[in-house]
Amino acid sequence: MGIYELKFGREKAKIEVREEELLGVMKSREVPCAATEEEAVLKALENPVGSPRISEKVKPGETVCIVTCDLTRSWQHPAVYLPLLVGEIKKGGVRDEDIFFLVGTGTHRSHTPEEHRLLLGEKLYGRYKVWDHESQTAAMTDFGKTSFGTPVRLNKMAADADHVILTGGIVYHFMSGWGGGRKSVLPGISSYETVMANHALALKPLPGKGRNWVCRGGNAEGNLIHLDMTEAAEKLAPSFLLNVIMSGEGKIGWAVAGDWRKAHEAGRDIVDSVDRIPITQPAELVVASACGYPKDINFYQSTKALFNAEAAALPGAAVVILASCVEGYGNEEMQMMLQKYKNSDEREVELRHSFTIAKYIGYCAGQAAERFDFHLVTDIDPELLAGTGIKISRTLDEALKKVHAAHGTGLKTWLMPHGANTLPVLPSLPTPDRS
Repeated sequence: MGIYELKFGREKAKIEVREEELLGVMKSREVPCAATEEEAVLKALENPVGSPRISEKVKPGETVCIVTCDLTRSWQHPAVYLPLLVGEIKKGGVRDEDIFFLVGTGTHRSHTPEEHRLLLGEKLYGRYKVWDHESQTAAMTDFGKTSFGTPVRLNKMAADADHVILTGGIVYHFMSGWGGGRKSVLPGISSYETVMANHALALKPLPGKGRNWVCRGGNAEGNLIHLDMTEAAEKLAPSFLLNVIMSGEGKIGWAVAGDWRKAHEAGRDIVDSVDRIPITQPAELVVASACGYPKDINFYQSTKALFNAEAAALPGAAVVILASCVEGYGNEEMQMMLQKYKNSDEREVELRHSFTIAKYIGYCAGQAAERFDFHLVTDIDPELLAGTGIKISRTLDEALKKVHAAHGTGLKTWLMPHGANTLPVLPSLPTPDRS
């Protein structure tokens, strides 16, 4: 009998699992990383992948647009890497007045001056111009359509610049496979119509057919959203990319720079080396932590652990997610999808009528309650999840009693203490389906 701990809010919960029941404990690998954040970034800038250094590509008199993350991605520590990037650009003789920042807000809100200061840091803020992309009102340049039919309309300021440099962070993304790279273009600086057309590829073309399962975390092959984003970025032809990968301590542990496609692929390999966990078989019971506070601050954020845990579970298996959710749902659209609509068919109709990522997350969470015996160990008000099919418990012991009452004991079990980060992968993957 082994005793294991999983984070829950600011505390830890314990679980006992017999050796013959335990399939394994999924943990992020300890991969050597840079001693400091600055070291990781400078090493990448000095050793670009598939490209000369950016200082060798720019020329005096040329304009440079740096696309950076918005406040929702500030965990990437842009105030650390942006000054180092600017320093490298200026080695090519580019003047301060010819460098500007375009915040890739996608469809998110604009920023206050103080938020711009947080993103750029004290070294850059006030010295360089910074603009927010506005998906519904900004001037756009039309680049035609992708092979998937997505109209590509991109921010004119970027389109008119001599050089566009993409920045950001690479993590698993439950729809596009990975964050970073081409996502700085789509959705980052795309029109609202472009973003909606791209994200709609998460659903199969025919109403009632549900999700496009190739559009999932850690998958590039056949991933329609990823391929569509890549085609859009190709039309803009960025000059360079700088992306960071965070360590388990929440600091920049690695960085990649260079050709926007090749460098992003190298960064994805780093993420995989840390958090991609091959498994030989799915389990009858998966117990996953959303990694504690602040990653389990609300249900919206905690679904990252749910979507990873699903990949390790048999159909109809028990899936137990530990997520405190002291702030409740954390998103009104997600809450509306789960409370207003009673099943996946109804939610799909609403999603096709007006697609947003928040609605899609609500749709997927509700679908998980239909596909699995979904238990949430949480502090959230049970009334908020009444009628959703999600079973609420206050403690892990309480949830496990319910699981054993329904499924019996001796269940083959995966434990996921880093559920929000680790991605279980079976040898066999779904065949891409564009029907």
